[in-house]
Parts: sequence; C-alpha cells; structure tokens
Amino acid sequence: MNQETLENAVALAQKIGHVFAATANDNGLPHVAAAVKMTLISNDGDIAVEAWYCPTTLINLKQNPLISLIIWDSHADKGYQLLGEMVKVEDVAMMNGYDPKLDVKSTLPQVERRLVIRVKDVLIFSHAPHTDVKES
Repeated sequence: MNQETLENAVALAQKIGHVFAATANDNGLPHVAAAVKMTLISNDGDIAVEAWYCPTTLINLKQNPLISLIIWDSHADKGYQLLGEMVKVEDVAMMNGYDPKLDVKSTLPQVERRLVIRVKDVLIFSHAPHTDVKES
C-alpha cells in the first residue's frame, strides 16, 4: 500500500464530506453505510471513519472484519476504494432518541461510532473505464 495515495484518499474524503462503507456478513450478504468523517491516524495504514452506523454494519464487522470504503468525487470522477480490516470500534457519542412529541420511544439508542481500520490496499475508483490495479 502506498502511504501517499492513502493520504490523498483521506484528503479527498475530507474535501467531499462523505464515504461509503461496504461490509458483508459471514454468509456474504452485503450492506452499505454512509459516513461523514475520515481521518488518517497512523503511518501504518490505520484510518478512522466516524458515523451513526446502523446495527447491521456492526454485526457484519463482528462476523467478518473485512471492509471496503469508497471515496468518490462524482463531479471530477476521481476516487479511491480502500480495502481493509476493522481493528476496533470506539463509541464517540450517544443519544437516547427522546422526543417528547412522540408516544413511542426508540428501542435502540443511537450511537456514533469510530471504526478504526487497517487499510491493506488502495485502488482507483471511477465511473470511467478503469481496472482494479493497485495504485502505486
């Protein structure tokens, strides 16, 4: 994995303000989640991706820690696919969903979480014709 390319991918994610996280359970059933914040946290390829993830993302990562992150600027048609493995999950914030105007309360609290991911490969992601050759 090329550290400079990873840094460029993180910079693009910060610029466009969104990332898509694809996970799959142990049967291979895929699930995609959206995240807003990505940061580089080490020179070993570790990144953090924060979002109010739904339970399916977390269940999938517990069963299968492999993850694909898509960073894509659709206007410039420039992007990256980061292939990695979850290292850990950290709770960032929690809200209980209380709204005095609602009669029914949410059964699950909403939790903002930070996924720490070790990136193994960085690939180009584009709408235009391209290959899955690793970026060097």
